[in-house]
Amino acid sequence: MSSTLEKYENFLVKNVSTISTLESSLRSITWFLPGRFKDADLVSEGLSTILHVSSMYHDTLLARVVRSDPHWKPILPIPLHTRYTRAWSDRETLYKWAARSLELIRFTQLLVEMLLRRKVSDKNRWRGIVFLETVKMILRFTLLKITTRPLLSPPIPERDIDPASMPPSSTHTSPTLVPTSPSSSSPPTPDHLKNNHIPLQLNALMLTPPPPARADTSVEDYLLPKALTTSSVKPSMLLMKPVSSPLEWVSEFIYIIRPWIYASMLSTKKHKDKALVTAFVMELISRSLRRTPSHSADLEREEYARRDRDILWYLLRGSVWETYSRPKVEAVVKKFANTPILGVLGSIVKDWVPLVDDYYYYTAP
Repeated sequence: MSSTLEKYENFLVKNVSTISTLESSLRSITWFLPGRFKDADLVSEGLSTILHVSSMYHDTLLARVVRSDPHWKPILPIPLHTRYTRAWSDRETLYKWAARSLELIRFTQLLVEMLLRRKVSDKNRWRGIVFLETVKMILRFTLLKITTRPLLSPPIPERDIDPASMPPSSTHTSPTLVPTSPSSSSPPTPDHLKNNHIPLQLNALMLTPPPPARADTSVEDYLLPKALTTSSVKPSMLLMKPVSSPLEWVSEFIYIIRPWIYASMLSTKKHKDKALVTAFVMELISRSLRRTPSHSADLEREEYARRDRDILWYLLRGSVWETYSRPKVEAVVKKFANTPILGVLGSIVKDWVPLVDDYYYYTAP
């Protein structure tokens, strides 16, 4: 088994650009599968789950390759999110496994719900959803206790190496294998240096003076985007300031328990109608209690901006979706049904509308 795994890792390292392109292509196909045949939504989500889980494993392997082999360099500058999450993953083993477990649940939760919907009663399906949300809540509180900082999403490092920059074939092997011995022969002389004793013939392009520089382009305008920011020189662990005041702790606490309360209320007929309003009010309370990050806290401002954008998902939940958003989406789809390009996009959206109706995790917080 270990030999097979080592061979696969070696194959991945040597063909990372091709595999990355294949992952992207298959992920695009999953958007077109729902509605095409029976259980197409299950096939689509199963393929998407496999791709996400394998990509997480590939990212972990490539991170080890970058650290162990100086021949492959990560993207420069490394994203702040990657620096921060990798620093915590390297420092705290519990953080690493809690974050990976949380992402693994996020990748598989919709597939689990689809299987539960086909195999068990609706009541047991909601019990399974509440159980998943309980585990996710415990994992998020674990991350909060370890870092004492606002949670980031995703909590694991993202891929910080460009697969296109890697050579299609390489003499470097997987980090789990024994390194190959370096070649004893010297590298050949490049072709463009073999005849460098012949003088270069001048042509019209060399004799033409360069065009005058634009007057509105100054040295400062050119250098400013390349200058280092405060976050660029901060230690990775200090990119996010610790939670200090009681209000900040309450804000994070409300933000973490909000999905669990929303799912728990939806699972009971008694409080189902109040679930959406309760979750939305908790979202606003958490937003009002959180601190205002400084201008130099780029990572924290990015996370809060993502949370603010996620509020738009409430348009696809509960009574707002049923009475407002879905009728408008269906009207737009019907209007452009006979338009050449927009009609194709409309048919894809039309096939996804029943999935939003039937499954909690398509639009879950």
